[in-house]
Amino acid sequence: MILIGENLNVMSRLVGEAFKKREPQPVRAMVEAEVRAGVDLIELNIGPARKGGREFMEWLVNLVQDVTDLPLSLDTTNMEAMEAGLAVCRNKALINSISARPERITKLMPLAKKYGASFIGLTLGLEGIPRDVNERGLFAAEIIAAAAAIGIPEENIWLDPLILPVNTQQMQLQGCLEFIMMLKDLSPYCKSTCGISNVSNGVPKTLRGILNRTYLIMVKRYGMYSAIVDAFDKELYDIAKGKMPGLEALVHRAMDGEEPDVAALSKEEADYVKTTRVLLNRTLYSDSWLDL
Repeated sequence: MILIGENLNVMSRLVGEAFKKREPQPVRAMVEAEVRAGVDLIELNIGPARKGGREFMEWLVNLVQDVTDLPLSLDTTNMEAMEAGLAVCRNKALINSISARPERITKLMPLAKKYGASFIGLTLGLEGIPRDVNERGLFAAEIIAAAAAIGIPEENIWLDPLILPVNTQQMQLQGCLEFIMMLKDLSPYCKSTCGISNVSNGVPKTLRGILNRTYLIMVKRYGMYSAIVDAFDKELYDIAKGKMPGLEALVHRAMDGEEPDVAALSKEEADYVKTTRVLLNRTLYSDSWLDL
């Protein structure tokens, strides 16, 4: 699985402050740490960047490229900043993201075409968050058709089913799994991706890791090509790279309806089984699900 490091993000306290002051050293240090962690791409998330966004994105891309040759994923709602970043990317860039909303398609797809960039197609439309796998498929089809109309190959599209937090949208997570399974029929050439940390947004910090890792196992089983992740979760990295087959097999058994005796499992194994049940909506989410 291809991993995109999410840590160079304006929402991070340390990085956000460095962005604001344009201090290169904390940015360099974060990039170097992500590279050591083994990510395959680095995401640069500068948010709306309303003031000086164009100049800032150009500065940031050049700074990061002075540290690493890894390809970059660019994330901003500022269209001028997006183009400035694409213009100075040395490798093929990834645009995060283009939804099925017309204003995003008309503004961003021409940039993907102009610069030969790939883009994340977010299954989100004018109607808002997709309600089920069928709406995800509909939005994905609209994105694919719009890209084809201007000559963007499907190989450049990375479709994102829009993972939502388990503590507020527990029933939605099954729809994301179903979308991944459906994708090979919808388009055998498009890739798939997701923001894996979205599943644990808003839950206690101590519980985020187990949710992220378990859901990564689940989406990986159905062929997820890539994921945007916390670069510094070593266990998650090992799962993504196939280094924990026993743990994956245990989660797969739980997904298939097997009910392992948690009392006979290690604490770690029991936590993964319990978390699988929550993510499949078989157990109602609460902050204390691991204690049940």
